[in-house]
Amino acid sequence: MGNTFYFEWEVALMEWIQSWLGPVGTAIASVVTEMGDQLVCVAVLGFLYWCWEKEYGKYVGLNVLVGITLNPMIKNIFIRRRPYFDNPGIQCLKPVKSGADIYDISAQGFSFPSGHSTNAVALFTSLGRYQKNRILTVIGIVLPLVVGVSRFCLGVHYPTDVICGWALGLAVVFIVPALQRAIKNRWAFYGLLVLIALPGWFYCKSADYFTAFGILVGFIFAVEFEERFVKFENTRNVLRCILRIVLGVGVYFGLNTLLKLPFDKDFLAAATLPSYAVRAARYCVIIFVTIGVYPLIFRLGDRIFKRKS
Repeated sequence: MGNTFYFEWEVALMEWIQSWLGPVGTAIASVVTEMGDQLVCVAVLGFLYWCWEKEYGKYVGLNVLVGITLNPMIKNIFIRRRPYFDNPGIQCLKPVKSGADIYDISAQGFSFPSGHSTNAVALFTSLGRYQKNRILTVIGIVLPLVVGVSRFCLGVHYPTDVICGWALGLAVVFIVPALQRAIKNRWAFYGLLVLIALPGWFYCKSADYFTAFGILVGFIFAVEFEERFVKFENTRNVLRCILRIVLGVGVYFGLNTLLKLPFDKDFLAAATLPSYAVRAARYCVIIFVTIGVYPLIFRLGDRIFKRKS
């Protein structure tokens, strides 16, 4: 399953890098690559939105979510096999899904473009675009660069996967805010984003697209709900920030477990449209609650801390 296409220089470069990488280099690349993982994106966005500055979190969050939705849409068009599938000289040093067969394409996913590279650009470059700061600008250049390089060092992406992942991330960071400024009606803007993401329902065969679609829709409704009915205040208090993030993560994972209970495990794992629809709906609800409804309890926390002070 999947398509094989690459430039000879890509394979030669990857084989040469891996011949010099060694255990220490592999360990460093494995740590660096995590900076493009979706869990890191969630952690940063949770801190920005719940604690630091709500509007900052919305700006960065929307860019990241559009990126993680478009990436699997493109992957499911090209369905490119990972480098080590077809090149014996390339080792898979860090599988996308540990514990699964590294040659199981349904578990390890498609290669083009690199999701970690897209995520890193969408997240870290957005930080510097919103908050004009020299340090954040440097971070927005350096971290996506090293994350992308780590992906082909570890053998899970071709360099062209990474280059196109960077390009997609940059396109999102510049185009999405420009569209938002140009389209004054927010619901028209949100409708356009959903319309762009919608075609994936007709051809995508990987669960990551449906997860991302559900998160994007849930996020849109959540920020509107919060702005109209909740209106929580941000905080720079360290203890309150920690409590908000820890409880928020608990709500996220708790809901994810709870909403799986009515369904059979085989159904949830099946690569079928009904299963994917349930997956999208589940993540839509999870994000709506964690972003839109969960902050209602911040008021209680604010009262408690005010009494103590």
